[in-house]
Amino acid sequence: MNYRKKMFEEIPKEETKIWSCTKEDCNGWMRDNFMFEHKPTCPLCQSPMVSDTRMLPALANSALDQRPANAGQEE
Repeated sequence: MNYRKKMFEEIPKEETKIWSCTKEDCNGWMRDNFMFEHKPTCPLCQSPMVSDTRMLPALANSALDQRPANAGQEE
């Protein structure tokens, strides 16, 4: 018997809003619902980031939105 081989369920994926680094040679990105800023900078290279979407495994953030209401907005 082979007890070590278990059948794994495929994790459901959903279209998720993310932020991607604008620098061509940087692979930095992060999920929108885990951000602290409205206009983030890349944590790897400090370049600006742009909004995008990706098919990612479903993941819930149980914390409330931690971004200040006016963060990153120009007056």
